[in-house]
Amino acid sequence: MIILKEITALETYSVRHPVLREGKPMESCHFEGDLLQSTIHIGLYNNAALIGVISLFKTKHPEFKSDNQFQIRGMAVLKHHQKRGYGHQLLIEAEVIAKKYNCKVLWFNAREKAVGFYEKMNYKIIGEPFEIEDIGTHFVMYKKLN
Repeated sequence: MIILKEITALETYSVRHPVLREGKPMESCHFEGDLLQSTIHIGLYNNAALIGVISLFKTKHPEFKSDNQFQIRGMAVLKHHQKRGYGHQLLIEAEVIAKKYNCKVLWFNAREKAVGFYEKMNYKIIGEPFEIEDIGTHFVMYKKLN
């Protein structure tokens, strides 16, 4: 049984660490803004086990005119649960929540290997690729919400 619910920043670490920060200290799972009241963390549970996370940060990207934007950060699904549609469910839930807050633009820095996944969900690349030290090539991707 799949359940999506709001969780704390600390709860995201059990998924962020092995997927996004493998081999790095646990402290690297903390993102600036994680503890702000405006930040929303969502967990995806499969039979009561947390297997996926996504976080929404109220952050404005200078490329977009709208003042009401959320940045997605820390989206991850545990490796042995990937390619089963859970990432899709997390992203849909993030869009639903963002719309409740009247968000006009969802954006994020996508790892190069994840671009195809996001493009299938109608996210678009803006600008040129860039490097994040010790992580790799990224692209800013976005979707305008109605």
